[in-house]
Amino acid sequence: MLIISIIASLQNHMNTQLFVAKKIIKGTDGKSMFSQPVIRLAIASMSLGVAVMLVTIMIVTGFKEQITQKVSGFAAHIQLSSFSDGENLDESSFSKNQSFLPEIKKLPDVKHVQVYARKAGILKTKDEFEGVVLKGIGDDYDFTYLNSHLQSGKIPTLKKEVITNDILISQNLSSKLQLKTGDSFLVYFLENSKKVRKFTVCGIYNTGLAEEFDNIYLFCDIRVIQKLNNWSENDIAGYEIYTTDFKNVDQTATSIYNLTGYNFNCKSIKDIYPQIFNWLELQNINVMIIICLMMLVAGINMIATLLIIILDNTLSIGLLKALGATSGFIRKVYLRVSIYIVARGLLIGNLIGISLCFLQYYFEIIKLPQESYYVSSVPVSFNLWSIVLVNLTTCVICFLMLVIPSGIISKVSPVKVLQFS
Repeated sequence: MLIISIIASLQNHMNTQLFVAKKIIKGTDGKSMFSQPVIRLAIASMSLGVAVMLVTIMIVTGFKEQITQKVSGFAAHIQLSSFSDGENLDESSFSKNQSFLPEIKKLPDVKHVQVYARKAGILKTKDEFEGVVLKGIGDDYDFTYLNSHLQSGKIPTLKKEVITNDILISQNLSSKLQLKTGDSFLVYFLENSKKVRKFTVCGIYNTGLAEEFDNIYLFCDIRVIQKLNNWSENDIAGYEIYTTDFKNVDQTATSIYNLTGYNFNCKSIKDIYPQIFNWLELQNINVMIIICLMMLVAGINMIATLLIIILDNTLSIGLLKALGATSGFIRKVYLRVSIYIVARGLLIGNLIGISLCFLQYYFEIIKLPQESYYVSSVPVSFNLWSIVLVNLTTCVICFLMLVIPSGIISKVSPVKVLQFS
């Protein structure tokens, strides 16, 4: 009997509250019928909820990080150009030797500054043609991003002695126009007079951002564009600026704009491609809805579990009160039961959620159509603070929910319980 065990525990100076809680959890008091199955079900339910929350957060965070890295890697975090350009790809030029450039490089969040120029044209092969944009790059260009997405060939070699006709094209254009490394093609530039330039494919890249970049951009020597536009060797269309912390990109763009004056237009990557970043921000709403629902389910689950356990152990509660136990004492007993359920649920849920994300991270089990989602597999990002926040919030909500069932304990009358037992 539970009461005999309690008396024995008191005689042996054991922690009575913990002892009674263990009896309830293990279902060894000889009276309870449903406590142990309900506790197991509650642990399973909480584990599933925690796992879902963790997987959701890590996947959405991974989406945001990877797509942000792709877009900013291709077009930089900030672009600085002439205000007269508007949306025209054949930008007007200005000298790259600007007085404000040293001040921009001294800003704490500025990591790298590089020059660029763009020019629209029509790529023509023997059987096909395609509208494209040539992006001219100089010897100060950071090739880290392009190297990481290079499928074959090499990056254009930029030598000061000679202008190179090597060009880097995307895998999409390569497949569509039947071009491979070493092949040549013509690009026509239609302005006041027709101009033609012959290029040789030196490499093929694939970022997965087909509509925004891969189907449009080719990378070449910036001097090619300078020559086509009759610019001097110091003329450029603008600067691309990389920052150390993307979270502060808007503040950094504002600081740069204040340094350059009114003749220059400074835009962050968020302003240039709002459709992508607005879509990413919408994912946060989905995450919040899922987390709130899972938290609510976890809280209701705790209420239902404790109510069933308390009702199943009404006789034991009455006997404990008859022996002199206070309602506060009994509340602490069921608090320990709750701690056991929450702790086991969190432990198992974290193991399941993190293990699934590790499997996806290393083996890329779940694939995605890259043309629709910009990534070839479900991305995962392990953020320690997000994991800790989910666990802490779950604990707080579950224990706040205990106020409702704990009120029933004080209403249990030992006289009535023993009378009808």
